[in-house]
Amino acid sequence: MIRQFGTAVRITILSIALLGFAYPLGITAIARLVFPWQADGSYLKVKGRVVGSAIIGQRWTQPQYFHGRPSAAGKEGYDPTATGGTNYGPASKNLVASTKAAIAAVRAENPRAGGMPPMDLVTTSGSGIDPDISPAAAYYQAARVAAARKIPLGTVRALIFAYERHRTIGILGEPRVNVLELNLALDRTLSPR
Repeated sequence: MIRQFGTAVRITILSIALLGFAYPLGITAIARLVFPWQADGSYLKVKGRVVGSAIIGQRWTQPQYFHGRPSAAGKEGYDPTATGGTNYGPASKNLVASTKAAIAAVRAENPRAGGMPPMDLVTTSGSGIDPDISPAAAYYQAARVAAARKIPLGTVRALIFAYERHRTIGILGEPRVNVLELNLALDRTLSPR
């Protein structure tokens, strides 16, 4: 029995060394070599200063910027340490009430858009920190952004089109627009004069 105990201890120590240290460090090193931008957090910088990550949504409230999906992650929303949706079921009265309130709020801040806002502007996602919106959600907000920046609507729509991403390898996911990248592009190229 002492022999078996010694073998078990050696296997445990070896497993911890390999699977707890060597493997994670090796995978991290490979990731940093092959995918350095993604392994470092997909940070976007302006003048050398990190302003956010391309894979984590953030709150946008000013009219001259595109707004992302609503967030239920954390008390203030968009908290990457407290990701999660509302967990309301489709028959939940709370879900119906919050969606109606969100529709009214989105319509009020986008009076020139007309019609119903796309669902991703009025419902939270499973994670609560989605960085992307649908192209329809971006186009729905275009008139507000153009008016706030005092630029032609066509210019804003062209910028949205330039930042649209299509399905990954043609079949995975949905077409999308990264909100942070689009807003940074607005600041770079379309600042009011």
